[in-house]
Amino acid sequence: MQNPEGKVVSVSDDALGTVAIVEVTAEIACERCRSGKGCGAGLLGRQAAEKQVKARVAFDLDIHRGDRVTVSLEPQHLLRAAGIVYGYPLLGGLLAAVIALFLGLGDVMAALVALTGLLAGIGFARIHVQNNRCLKQFTPVVVSRLSRVSD
Repeated sequence: MQNPEGKVVSVSDDALGTVAIVEVTAEIACERCRSGKGCGAGLLGRQAAEKQVKARVAFDLDIHRGDRVTVSLEPQHLLRAAGIVYGYPLLGGLLAAVIALFLGLGDVMAALVALTGLLAGIGFARIHVQNNRCLKQFTPVVVSRLSRVSD
């Protein structure tokens, strides 16, 4: 998958470094996704749309409002985020269903217990993702400047 390119809308500093708001065109770059045979992005977004992304700026880059930049999110971080967001609820629902099976609960109660496990998994995933260290890991990074705005 290709890293998206965009235009810097604003640049600011915080305690951890420089942060930029980048306007990117959310289009499907992967041929498998474009054909609907990939990860599912091809089914969700067939049309290009402008989106603003908050991204950390690599420490060695000097960017300004209007610059064209490349934004990246490490593939392993994207996979880990998907595992947390989808895996925790699925695991919670499955574990609750197995517990209901071993307790010999009826179908309706087993479904309610599985639903409760699913909701608990969603809650646990939200708590895990909202952890500051976790969020920093899943934040996109401006990795290169393609062109500088003329001063």
